[in-house]
Amino acid sequence: MAELVALPMMGQTMEEGTITRWHKKEGDRVEKDEPVLEVMTDKVNMDVESPRDGVILKILQPVDAVVPVQGPLFIVGEPGDEISHLLAAAGGGQAKAEPAPAPVAPQQPTHPAEAVEQGEIKASPRARKVAEEMGVDIGMLAGKGSGPEGRIIERDVLTFAAKTRQERVRISPLAQRIAAEQGVQPQELIGTGPAGKITRQDVERARQAAPVQAGDQRVPLVGLRKMVADNVSRSFRTAPHVNLVMEVDMTEAAKLREQMLADVEARYGVRLSFTDLIVKAVALALRDHPRLNSSVADDAIVTHASVNVGVATAVPDGLVVPVVKDADRKMLPEISAEVKRLAGRAREGQLSSEDLSGGTFTVTNLGSYGVDSFSPIINPPQCAILGVGQITQKVVLREGRVDSAPAMKLCLSFDHRAVDGAPAAEFLRDVKGYLERPYRLLV
Repeated sequence: MAELVALPMMGQTMEEGTITRWHKKEGDRVEKDEPVLEVMTDKVNMDVESPRDGVILKILQPVDAVVPVQGPLFIVGEPGDEISHLLAAAGGGQAKAEPAPAPVAPQQPTHPAEAVEQGEIKASPRARKVAEEMGVDIGMLAGKGSGPEGRIIERDVLTFAAKTRQERVRISPLAQRIAAEQGVQPQELIGTGPAGKITRQDVERARQAAPVQAGDQRVPLVGLRKMVADNVSRSFRTAPHVNLVMEVDMTEAAKLREQMLADVEARYGVRLSFTDLIVKAVALALRDHPRLNSSVADDAIVTHASVNVGVATAVPDGLVVPVVKDADRKMLPEISAEVKRLAGRAREGQLSSEDLSGGTFTVTNLGSYGVDSFSPIINPPQCAILGVGQITQKVVLREGRVDSAPAMKLCLSFDHRAVDGAPAAEFLRDVKGYLERPYRLLV
């Protein structure tokens, strides 16, 4: 029998994907697990594979279509298989271009109570959360979502909020007069006053911004770059970030790494790095501080049983976070091999959904770029991330004499909704302890 293949969920926060290209066309034969199309998610581009051997009987979506999770993609089977019932289930098998959110006029909207009376409002958890944060009444979008069966998704809320804001700009009289005099469009500004009101300072800052001139290059914010931008913006807007910094004496860690280098490379074929030591130290500390190994989901804090450490990896025009699963249970050489494997797959654009899913904490290391310290943005829905700076020689006092030692700064960003300052500081202190007494990483 023919089979309808739908878009799988490729990450904890994924709601939809954009088809970037088809590897196969109708009539092509495929084998089980062979890539059929490429989809761009909110994290990275990934292939969707065929669940069986067969022939591509029908392609249901064109390139650039935005498809919700569990939305139909293609039908695979054998020539002569009956597919009419599958086409009906897929909405007739008509290819869908990217759906434009239904225009919503803020004047005379359907009253929220009326929308509720007509049935339960279908909206994703993220859409409800963003609506609450932006002061949007989710009932005003009832039945007008661009998700399956009119389900409201985050994009619908953002589009509605932007449209409403353009039509009802809150601006002080003085700011409005200055904007008119200087040719600044208030609709394009972000207000910093009470309830988002545009102030005189907002107008003046916009006026002082560098104008676009001949020869300037304009790079559209699209694809993976836009998804990274959306994720970090949402994280910084929703999670109250708090940052703690500690300096670590890396003398003993450097000695341990030097002693293990040759053996690890000979037995595992990988070169042990300081990042590998840090991932292991973080994993062990998370086991002792489970609140840092948690996520904020709606009105609950979810503490995870597994310790899965993501390692932020730079790729062309973006950033991905492949995950070392059960890092607290892996030996250092195993962590090193896994980090190298994931980094290689990231550079080649071959990361799978399994490689990217399930992360409970993230480590991001900019030490190789000469960065001393920085404040990283939390990778949602996780509640914390550790930024790692470069190792530099510092002057220290040892037993009454001046000496030098390799030192490194760790910066922990955490979500104050889930974690308070004291337990976060205890966690960071324990990471420091593991790195300053690194032989405990081998136990």
